[in-house]
Amino acid sequence: MKNPQDTRNLRKAALKTPTGLGADATRDISGALGALLADTFALYLKTKNFHWHMSGPHFRGLHLLLDEQAAEIFAITDDIAERARKIGGTTLRSMGHAARMQRLSDNDADFVTPQDMIAELRDDNERFTGFLREVHGVCDEYGDVATASLIENWIDQAERRVWFLFETSRDQP
Repeated sequence: MKNPQDTRNLRKAALKTPTGLGADATRDISGALGALLADTFALYLKTKNFHWHMSGPHFRGLHLLLDEQAAEIFAITDDIAERARKIGGTTLRSMGHAARMQRLSDNDADFVTPQDMIAELRDDNERFTGFLREVHGVCDEYGDVATASLIENWIDQAERRVWFLFETSRDQP
């Protein structure tokens, strides 16, 4: 039987994941990825919230658009978390942990107009794109081209979401 002291020491032991990045890079990049993951979950849940509560004459199109966007956002969550682990860091452990780290605000309103939903998601996706660029900058600082490469694709996806939401909200002549 293991000594309880040995078990406590194992829990406190530093990860020894083999990586070409130094300890500072692991700390800074995995920390930035953790905050990004929290924002990704916040953006996903808000997009699904608005998808579930969409109403009005353009319901079907907007409902389907938001479902498509939510799926795209959710699809990157595992890649973000696993990238942090691959470089020797840790990642989110709970919803509470995510809530403490997220920078995007929630929307718990009982009713939001379709126009306000689209505008809020457009703005959040623009902010999210900025967060992606910030993490890319951290990766550049440490020469982490693998993470930077992933982020470049996510920036393109986020810019496309912003574009679709912008065009959806434009008044037609």
